[in-house]
Amino acid sequence: MSFLRAADARDESGHLISELHGVTLAAILEYLVAAYGWPELDERLRMNCFADNPSIKSSLTFLRRTPWARAKVEALYIKARSAEVQGRPRP
Repeated sequence: MSFLRAADARDESGHLISELHGVTLAAILEYLVAAYGWPELDERLRMNCFADNPSIKSSLTFLRRTPWARAKVEALYIKARSAEVQGRPRP
């Protein structure tokens, strides 16, 4: 039985999703907001930028200045995109 690990998933261009090759933080955030919505992002990641009057602009400002928060957002993106590419339900 063969299956791919999330770390091995590749996007449409053939790049490893885990490397975030050419993906901007804005694109990551827009994808997650479209996939989960602000309330679910707040529930999953527990960040005020997703709970208190959320917007792309204010969230990007916070994420660019806060490495631990950016790492959490990038990790959720990698899991979600890997699941999508592999045809599994989003985590």
